[in-house]
Amino acid sequence: MTAQSIAYEQKLPQITAIPKEDIKPPQMPMNTYIHEAYTNYKWAQKDIAFLKKAGFSMELLEDIPIRCDAASEAQSLWQNVMTGRREAQAIWHEESPDAYALRDECLHTMRYAYHGIIELITRVNAIAEGSSDADMIQDLNDISILGKENPEPLEKVGFDLEKLELAAQMSKKMHELKSAATVDQYDKDVKRIRDQAYTHLKDAVDALRRCGQFVFWKDEDRRKGYISQYNRRHASAANKSDAVEQEEAI
Repeated sequence: MTAQSIAYEQKLPQITAIPKEDIKPPQMPMNTYIHEAYTNYKWAQKDIAFLKKAGFSMELLEDIPIRCDAASEAQSLWQNVMTGRREAQAIWHEESPDAYALRDECLHTMRYAYHGIIELITRVNAIAEGSSDADMIQDLNDISILGKENPEPLEKVGFDLEKLELAAQMSKKMHELKSAATVDQYDKDVKRIRDQAYTHLKDAVDALRRCGQFVFWKDEDRRKGYISQYNRRHASAANKSDAVEQEEAI
C-alpha cells in the first residue's frame, strides 16, 4: 500500500464521521490545496517554539501531513470515478445514435412485415412506446425476442435476420454503457468522502494559518507562509480586473 492509501485507511473513520452540515467542498483545485497545506506544514517547522507558545497543538501540526495523504487518496478515488464516467459518456454519445437507428429500422420493418397480424402489431406498438434511453435499450431486446419468435414475415420482406442478434447485443452493450455513464449512489458516496477528507484537512490548516498569522502579525516575512498563495493570486487578479472596469467606466 502507498503512504496515501495507508493514511486514507487510518483516517477514514474520522473523515466519514464529519456531519453533512459541516462538510466544506473544495474552493480551489484539490491538488493545489493539498500542496499548499503541506507547504504550510513545512514552513511551520521553523516556528514550532512560537506556535507552541501561542497554544497551537503539536499533535495537530504533525497530523497535517497524514491528512494531506488521506485527502490525496480520496481525491484520486474520486478522480478515477469521474474519469470512468467521462469515458463512458463519450462512448455513449458516439454509439447511441446507431442504437437508436437500429431500433427505428427494426420497428419500421416490423410494422410493415406484421401488418394485419393483430397480435404481433400490438406487440410492436407496445415496444414502440416511450422515447427515453432506457426505453431504447429495452426496445432493442424486445425487438430481438419478437423477431426471433416470428421470423417468417420478416424474411418475406427482405429483412436481415442477423440484425435481431445485433439488436440483442446492442441492448446489452448500451445498458452497460448507460450504467457506466450515469452518476449513481456510489459516485455520490466517493465524492462525499472526498469532500469530508478536504474538510478534515482544512480544519487543521485553517487553525495553523490563524495561529501563524496571529503570532507573526508584525513579521510579514514569516506571516506570508501562513497565507494561501492561490487565494492571494486570485484576489490580486480580481482587484486588477475591478480596477480596469472602474477606469473604463470613468
